[in-house]
Amino acid sequence: MDLFTAVEARRSIKHYDASAQMSSSEFHQLIQATMLSPTSYNIQHWRFLRVTDPALRSELKDAAWGQEQVEDASELIILCADINAWKDRPERYWADAPKEVQAVLVPMLTSFYEGKPQLQRDEAIRSCGLAAQTMMLAAKAQGYDSGAMVGFDPDRVAEIINLPDSYLIGMIIVVGKAKKSAKGRGGQLPMDEVLFENSF
Repeated sequence: MDLFTAVEARRSIKHYDASAQMSSSEFHQLIQATMLSPTSYNIQHWRFLRVTDPALRSELKDAAWGQEQVEDASELIILCADINAWKDRPERYWADAPKEVQAVLVPMLTSFYEGKPQLQRDEAIRSCGLAAQTMMLAAKAQGYDSGAMVGFDPDRVAEIINLPDSYLIGMIIVVGKAKKSAKGRGGQLPMDEVLFENSF
């Protein structure tokens, strides 16, 4: 599927065919594509928790106020980020770069984030957003539907999945085959309300 077709066709789906399954190769293609998402300093903050255990899905459904897509979607991925990834062996983010590039970027990365907790958190959330959009467009290109979920109790979800202390939950992504099509688009703002040039 052409990229612009995927962008136009991608909709947030709430109701999924519970019998539909992604193949192992399709799932891995989806994650490999998502891992190419951009991140600041190539930190790759994102951590993807794939939930396949039906009992866990049921618990998560309760934490998501009964939303049926949590159980019915073919795949449920909790998109998390390691807030402290910037200081976790940062040399590995540039392991394949020339030594002279590593010598500049690794200390630059450290000094950019050190002592700035809000920036560290903001960057982790930005990384989740970029990865989520890549994942949903890649899923659409594969012929699957998806939805990004923020309607859940984050503390309860963190408890269920044993979320590490330095991680945050960006959102839950569900992927599968739609049982019901999305309703018509609610309405796009006109371009002149959202696009500006040089200053506001």
